[in-house]
Amino acid sequence: MATQQIVSSVSTQQKSAVVLFPAPPQSITQLDLAALLSLRGRLHQLEEQVEAAEQSIQARLEVGSSVECGDHVAKLKTNSRRNVAWKEIVVRLADRLKMDGEVYCARVLASTKPTKTITLVIE
Repeated sequence: MATQQIVSSVSTQQKSAVVLFPAPPQSITQLDLAALLSLRGRLHQLEEQVEAAEQSIQARLEVGSSVECGDHVAKLKTNSRRNVAWKEIVVRLADRLKMDGEVYCARVLASTKPTKTITLVIE
């Protein structure tokens, strides 16, 4: 057994280990900083142009303009919802006051005007 231990420790010692050292960090040049600032400026300009183009198309659709036939479609999508985040609290309070909380909330919801949003959709 002593011979086996010697052989196995010798074979373990013969294995080579690879040690990787991290590359030194690259410095940040003024060109890098100027390029980033330039890209941010262009992004801001593009966002403004996109917003203006969307508003223009949406305004024309709202007054009834037609869309030329082709691959792309532009339409206005109207969403409507009622936001009743207070419902659970009102139900509990109504139950404490010996009222039917669900019926009361249903009446309030029925009398609440929906909030409408209009979104431009281009496909």
